[in-house]
Amino acid sequence: MDEDIIRSVSIFSSMPDEEVEHLAETLDLKEIPRGTLLLEEDAQGDGYYILVDGEVEVIKALGTSDERLLGVRGPGSIIGEMSLFSEAGRHTASVRAKVPLRLLEMNPADLDSLLHRQPRFAYEMIRTISQRLDESEDLTIFDLRQKNIELQQAYDDLKAAQAEIIEKEKLEKELEVAREIQLSILPREFPQCPWLDFGACIVPMAAVGGDFYDFITLDDDRFGVAIGDVTDHGVPAALFMALTATLLRVEARRTVSPKDVLTEVNRLLLSMNEAGMFVTLIYGILDCKKHTFQYARAGHELPVVMNPRGKWEDVDQAVGQPLGLFDEPLIDEQTLDLPSDSLLVLYTDGVPNALDKQNQMFGLGKFITAISEEKDQPAQELCNQVLKIMDEFRGEEDPYDDVTLIAVKLA
Repeated sequence: MDEDIIRSVSIFSSMPDEEVEHLAETLDLKEIPRGTLLLEEDAQGDGYYILVDGEVEVIKALGTSDERLLGVRGPGSIIGEMSLFSEAGRHTASVRAKVPLRLLEMNPADLDSLLHRQPRFAYEMIRTISQRLDESEDLTIFDLRQKNIELQQAYDDLKAAQAEIIEKEKLEKELEVAREIQLSILPREFPQCPWLDFGACIVPMAAVGGDFYDFITLDDDRFGVAIGDVTDHGVPAALFMALTATLLRVEARRTVSPKDVLTEVNRLLLSMNEAGMFVTLIYGILDCKKHTFQYARAGHELPVVMNPRGKWEDVDQAVGQPLGLFDEPLIDEQTLDLPSDSLLVLYTDGVPNALDKQNQMFGLGKFITAISEEKDQPAQELCNQVLKIMDEFRGEEDPYDDVTLIAVKLA
């Protein structure tokens, strides 16, 4: 081997000429391709290398989830020397060629002979090993600090997640209470009248919703009936719903005309509606003696009426605008004749607007068909069955909107 190669290695550069000549005669120069595994962790050491050209990676736990790069060694580095100090002479890490290498291979006998001939070389090895131990210690401390930072971050994230869970549980409890309060605003029981059979269902799309209905006993023969749909969903809509339902109930008991009731409710809503919300609404009076339903409609869906012969009646309409937006909204006021054996149905748009997984609407046609199929049922059962048919149509799709349905059958 060319002696200049030996002299180019820093740890041999200060050795006497005769030692350089001896090493050139006894050591083998090898060329190693990139990616070659020179040493394997925990394998027993049977040789050492002195790197002439290239770089190697020193790796712990190679090929495992705990793999860690301890460092990169360059020309002049001794490779495999740590096995001298490990139990049973095992390598403490794996070494892999990062790039193509040229290195000198030295077996244990060569190293032992060199140490006897050149005792000062032992100091060079000890210095190198000491440096490696310092680097390893520094890396261990760095890793511990990083793990402490990660543990602290994990602890902080855990505390934040726990706080979020607690807050979510509080919110869910508050929503549960809000739902109970909202349901308490709705009628607990239907008016008792031998000529009328009432039914109603309400299904919020969330814990609380913006739909509502009401039955108000005005006297022995007259009953107020209301259904409303507040814009938006959730807690804001529920609050506005509660406000509207309360105002409506108060005004219905002291105002005769349904149109005047809605006009006054609108005036009051405008005075306390900073959020710009609005509500569509029907309020009417069922008169058992006259067999009529006189109602006022503020932008809501038209009533559905089936006559005693099972035919659907055409319902007149004029423009009706929602409450809470305009100082003087247009109110559609109508009177329906409801002879014995008639059926009156009021609903919110969540019923016909229900969507299936193909994004197809339930629609008014299917809604009317469902009512026709259940028309002989008591009013409450009719409501239950119609909503069941709508749910079967929707399948596993989440509700698109709050759903409310009222049915009144006249004996």
